[in-house]
Amino acid sequence: MRLISFKTATHASWGTLDGVEVKDLGSLASPSGRTLGDALRGGELDHLLAQAESAPTLPYSEIELLPSVTDAGKIVCIGLNYADHIAEMNRPTPEYPVVFTRFNDTFVGHDQPLIAPAASTQFDYEGEFTIVIGTGGRRIPAEQALDHVFGYTVMNDGSIRDYQRHTHQFTPGKNFPSSGGLGPVIVTADEFGAVNAQRISTRVNGTTVQSSTLDQLVFGVADLIAYCSEWTELAPGDLIATGTPGGVGDGHDPKFWVGPGDTVEVEVEGIGTLANPIIEEA
Repeated sequence: MRLISFKTATHASWGTLDGVEVKDLGSLASPSGRTLGDALRGGELDHLLAQAESAPTLPYSEIELLPSVTDAGKIVCIGLNYADHIAEMNRPTPEYPVVFTRFNDTFVGHDQPLIAPAASTQFDYEGEFTIVIGTGGRRIPAEQALDHVFGYTVMNDGSIRDYQRHTHQFTPGKNFPSSGGLGPVIVTADEFGAVNAQRISTRVNGTTVQSSTLDQLVFGVADLIAYCSEWTELAPGDLIATGTPGGVGDGHDPKFWVGPGDTVEVEVEGIGTLANPIIEEA
C-alpha cells in the first residue's frame, strides 16, 4: 500500500495512492486523526483504511504533495552509514550509529522547491532510505524491530556544509527551513518486503551522482531501531533516516554544490523518486 500526505485548494489531508487516484482518508478521520502521524499515533489507521472505499476520491493531478509525514514527533538521522561514504569523508567506521536530528519545518514534499540558504553557497544533497515507525516502544530488541516498522519513504537530507562544521554538532547545517525533501510516498513494509539489495540513487539535473544498494548499510533497519529505542522512546510516525551513500557533493574533487536552478532527484527501488527543484532564498 502507498500512502501520501497532501493538500488541495481547500484543505490538507492524507490518504492512499493507487495510480492516479487518491482516497482522502483524512476527511473521514476524527479531529485527532487529520494527519497521517495523528492517525498512526491515535490507532485510527486500520479503521480508516477499512473505510477507504467510502472516502472521497481525488485525481492525483489536483493535489500538492506534502512531506510523507508532516508532524513526526522525532526525526532521527544517521550519518556515516555506508562504507563508500565513510571512505570519501576520510572517517573511521563508527562503532555506534552517528546520530543527529532534523525538524519538521526543514522538509518539503515531492515536486516542491528546496530553498538554498542565502547564508551559504555549500548546499549539498544526501539521498536516504527512511524508516517510518508504526508501533512505538522503548528498548526494542533487534530481532523484534521489524515488527515496529510501518513503512519506508525517501529523504533528501539537504545539508549546508559550512554550518554543519561550525562545531562538532551537525544540527545547524541540517535544519535550515525547506532545505530537505521527504516523499513522494510511504510504501508499507509488507509491500516493500525485505530490505536487501534495492538500489538507491541520486541525480542532479539528470546526472547520477550517488548510486548504491541498501545491503551496503553498516547498521541495518533492525539495528537502528534497537539502538535508537535504547535512548529514546520511539512513537508511531517517527522517522529514522538511515544515512547516505557515497557521492555527496562534499566528497567530490572539486566539491560539487547545488543551488538555484538545479533539480535533485532521489530514487529508491520499490518506493519511487523524490524530485525537488532548488530556488534561492527570498
